[in-house]
Amino acid sequence: MKYKYAFKSDKENIAKVLGRDVEISTKKAIEICAYIKGMQLKNCIALMEKVMRQEEAIPFRRFTEGAGHQKGKGAAKYPYKAAKQFLMLLKSLEANAQNKGLGQDLKIIHACSQKAAEPYHYGRKRRIKMKRTHVEIVAEETEAKRDAKKESKKEKQEKRVETESAKK
Repeated sequence: MKYKYAFKSDKENIAKVLGRDVEISTKKAIEICAYIKGMQLKNCIALMEKVMRQEEAIPFRRFTEGAGHQKGKGAAKYPYKAAKQFLMLLKSLEANAQNKGLGQDLKIIHACSQKAAEPYHYGRKRRIKMKRTHVEIVAEETEAKRDAKKESKKEKQEKRVETESAKK
């Protein structure tokens, strides 16, 4: 069965990665996705490494049960296992972008997670379901936007100079 992405775009300057049936809690994945959306890919990879070392916490806004207070973040946790899986996905996303020929300036424009099928544990742990999550992350190259902004600023300055010289 073909997976249908929640994110639809025909742009050429984007890279996607999909984690199917990842062995993490859906609640933790939702919180991490909400936190990393809009971040630069380099910063996001560094963040996941810090979370694994318990140097920086992920703020939990929706599923705050049992989350302690962290200074400057409010309710926050250190989801080690989820951070490890997200780190693998983010590195895969970076490799996909390089394979596609995109630059290093990548911004995460879409990150979402959905609940996957819950198979039963085997052996003595039977009748207990496993946690599974589908995670998809999309990054866009931001270098082109910066170049366009720089060019538009230069054009505006040139127009100002031309109008000022015409007035004189």
